[in-house]
Amino acid sequence: MNVVSPVTEDLLRQYDVPGPRYTSYPTADRFVEAFVADDYSQALTQRRSGPAALALPLSLYVHIPFCESLCYYCACNKIITKHHEKAAEYLRYLTREVDMHTALIGTGQSISQLHLGGGSPTFLTDDELRVLMSMLKRNFTFVAGGEYSIEIDPRTIDEKRLDTLAELGFNRLSFGVQDFDPAVQKAVHRVQPAEQVFSLVAAARTRGFESINIDLIYGLPQQSPESFDRTLARVVELKPDRIALYAYAHLPERFKPQRRINTVELPSGGAKISMLSHSLAAFLGAGYVYVGMDHFALPQDALAVAKRQGRLHRNFQGYSTQPDCDLIALGVSSIGRIGATYSQNAKTLEEYYDALDHGNFPVVRGLALTRDDLVRRAVIMALMCQGNLVFESIELAYLIEFRSYFAKEMDALNALVEQGLVTLEDSGIQVTSKGWFFVRAVAMVFDRNLQTDRNRARFSKII
Repeated sequence: MNVVSPVTEDLLRQYDVPGPRYTSYPTADRFVEAFVADDYSQALTQRRSGPAALALPLSLYVHIPFCESLCYYCACNKIITKHHEKAAEYLRYLTREVDMHTALIGTGQSISQLHLGGGSPTFLTDDELRVLMSMLKRNFTFVAGGEYSIEIDPRTIDEKRLDTLAELGFNRLSFGVQDFDPAVQKAVHRVQPAEQVFSLVAAARTRGFESINIDLIYGLPQQSPESFDRTLARVVELKPDRIALYAYAHLPERFKPQRRINTVELPSGGAKISMLSHSLAAFLGAGYVYVGMDHFALPQDALAVAKRQGRLHRNFQGYSTQPDCDLIALGVSSIGRIGATYSQNAKTLEEYYDALDHGNFPVVRGLALTRDDLVRRAVIMALMCQGNLVFESIELAYLIEFRSYFAKEMDALNALVEQGLVTLEDSGIQVTSKGWFFVRAVAMVFDRNLQTDRNRARFSKII
């Protein structure tokens, strides 16, 4: 593939360092077990009596942990099982969890965003998906124009199931592809012919889904720049509305499934950089907009439109077109945000079920944000979503003098200025078109926790 990346491989290599993805600030590794279910209940109670209850809709995330087979690269919270009866029990407990929420915030709260993640949400049968969506719609009001998405394992659905998803109100689909190369698929234990994906995407388009996303991973075993070029060409041919391109982080000491990967088959760091460079050139050359960290979208897609109009937001699912709002997270291991708090549910079914059996929210850790956290969150999200920070907006909202409060950070930005990644003006900070490809590195400058952190290796690489 004769392509030219918009940034040099030397610059990509320089910023190929560990760092957070900033789906939140502070990041989830900063959550503490001192934040308990009672703290979460209090945050919900405060929301009901506060202005947010009337002014802003909610976002919902539902984690479905089950998968029929194991993908060796996976770092998600999942349960591998062929026993589909486990799903019915899980849905009963999800209903209990929702009932506990509505007891505090009331029924009928507006929802503008729903995401079903996993695991494999399509592990659920059509009838089970109907039960889940019916339960959610009884308790919440889904507003027109919202974004209602579901992650799909292409091996688990057909055209009839697409009809069910459309009937249930889903308007965005995300297909887990990772790579079209058969050797790579075999190496990660996820064999799915390209023809199957092309057929499903074509069928989804005829059914009027507003946005179709494809997930890809570079850095997998058996991949090479040449083999990944072939996958890139197929993706360009498929032309999904959105593409999520993730770097594989090989951390077998943390994620047991990855121990099945033959490390000898992993591409070198240099090969990974080439794959990213080729990907940037291929997708931009095909007319995609680089929305931001890991994400591309066609110009007419709502995500690209939101970027152009300065309306991008970011939450635990990544970039979003929906307004910054509270996120209720349901199910095992899910992470939510209510007001100035973050919370995470129990990571095992046993703990999750036990908490609900005792009438408690299954929250096992979280964080109440400090004033400094809130200031830094506003700065980081402005940079990552708008690529532009106006000092006065932060100063008025948080009653600080920006250059004084962030004196060390402003000095640290000089290196990024010299490399043409940001520009500093009297009124604020602007991320350049080249800097947008390194926006995580820009955000990291304002991360107070990273400034004293000697253990960054627990994060994936930012490139």
